[in-house]
Amino acid sequence: MQRSIKTMPAIQRQQGFTLIEIAIVLVIIGLLVGGVLQGQELIENSRVKQATRDMNGTAAAMFAYQDRYGALPGDDGNTAAVQARGSSWSSANIGGNADGRIRADRGRVFNPNNETDVFWRQLRAAGFIAGDPADTGIAALPTNPWGGLISITTQTVNGGLGGNKVCMSQVPGSAAIAIDNEMDDGNGASGRLRATQGTSGTNTNPSNNALGGGGVYSEDNEYTLCYRM
Repeated sequence: MQRSIKTMPAIQRQQGFTLIEIAIVLVIIGLLVGGVLQGQELIENSRVKQATRDMNGTAAAMFAYQDRYGALPGDDGNTAAVQARGSSWSSANIGGNADGRIRADRGRVFNPNNETDVFWRQLRAAGFIAGDPADTGIAALPTNPWGGLISITTQTVNGGLGGNKVCMSQVPGSAAIAIDNEMDDGNGASGRLRATQGTSGTNTNPSNNALGGGGVYSEDNEYTLCYRM
């Protein structure tokens, strides 16, 4: 009597990734990581370029306004005379006191009083910068590429820098280094551009004390930068 022989099912062998496949995956991951990092660098570089344009553009707008109207924006005219220029000038209290200087206190750069917000409102009414000339107070201040504010002061700051200055808050340390190198001497305590160390996420007013550490920036900090126009 013959016994039937039962065949055992074939054992399927699982194949793993080959070295070539693993190498391809690692190359793809490396390309993705490199692309992300390069994209972040491009974004940061574009923010730095925009910040320098904002500072230089504010200076250009101020001088163009002075050429057109024979007065500094923010200080220009009494309210009635300024309002007579047209509909964009019709907002109440858009005139300055016409004493020949812009009053913009150092301690309230980003919480404007005096003629600080009038400076921006008059530039907008004249068409030199974009925005609504009816905006007042903090709403009148432009924002910068890092979510901070742009404003002005005419008091001395950061170790005695005088003149009319445009200031920018919440600037990361790495960006502050790039901006100072592009616009000035790379030192936060000298030249036309001065730095005040700020509190992260806060619109820190500029100080009248020079930046410590010999004017060297730290990438771990945020800064308020002020540039003499």
